[in-house]
Amino acid sequence: MTDARMPSGVDGQTPPVPRSVFITGASGFIGKALLKRYKALGATVRGMDLVADPQNDIVAGDLTRPERWAAHASGCELFINTAAVVSLAAPWSLYREVSVRGVRHCLDVAIAAGAKRFVQISSIAALGWNYPALADERCDVVIGDQYRYGVAKGASEHVVLAAHAAGEIDCTVVRPGDVYGPGSRAWLIEPLKMAKAGALILPNRGKGVFTPVYVDDLLDGIMLAAGLEQARGQIFHLSSARPTTCGEFFANHWRWAGRKGSPKTLPLPLATALTSLIWRVNGLLKVNSEVTPDAMYMLARTADISIAKARRLLGYEPKVSLVEGLRRSEDWLRSTGQIGS
Repeated sequence: MTDARMPSGVDGQTPPVPRSVFITGASGFIGKALLKRYKALGATVRGMDLVADPQNDIVAGDLTRPERWAAHASGCELFINTAAVVSLAAPWSLYREVSVRGVRHCLDVAIAAGAKRFVQISSIAALGWNYPALADERCDVVIGDQYRYGVAKGASEHVVLAAHAAGEIDCTVVRPGDVYGPGSRAWLIEPLKMAKAGALILPNRGKGVFTPVYVDDLLDGIMLAAGLEQARGQIFHLSSARPTTCGEFFANHWRWAGRKGSPKTLPLPLATALTSLIWRVNGLLKVNSEVTPDAMYMLARTADISIAKARRLLGYEPKVSLVEGLRRSEDWLRSTGQIGS
């Protein structure tokens, strides 16, 4: 059952429920959860995704061809862009088309539709993988040839904040931590498949920092950022109250897969060298795979992020503990037949 409530802000205020919401990537993990929550609150919610879903008023389209779906956003009050290249292995050309030009297309559609607020769902990947302890929203975004997904996320933020600075539309950027929960492909389904195959490998003895945020907590943060006046023009980190390690988090997948012990580990230099070789071979064989050096860097992050700004300005407070979130996730995996009873 969807939680039909609007979270309370820092001073106890409740953001108004938007009359009409438009969501890109509306059939994805975060997009679908937002769609259900806003609908439960009584908002009219429409969306776009690669495949149409008429039952949920979602039309087919992508960020590179806005003319195919722009009319469907007409009249929306709130525009939320969750659509992105969800890959650590895509070419630069695709990241540019989707994360830079595609985000600019979204802004143009939102402005033409009459939206009052534009929310860009970015990622803490924009900080890279070797950021300082308790990194906040003032830290550098990553640049360079590595960690393409993070570089693309940082570029998308620039496009959005430039539009805000120019007075085109009020914008807010949200950087989620590692979002998990029932339906998560990135942090539940795919790692479980790898664990079942015995192919789940972690760098640096699994000591990389993992910043989990349960999907319901993320929704609270997004809705506060989308509805409160003080969130205009701001970037917010949204994560849990405390991090864990990759070894501790993915030990659950190893157990769910029926395996004893812990996932295999390799030193980071060896892990990146091995995945680089696999990535090149897969490229020659035209095999799509997320086994890349960037995946190893992501699992070797060295520090936690700060959510102090979201707490101070929004009143954001994560409520679902990691133990409870993993219990709910395990129940979902069992109910869907992905692990045994």
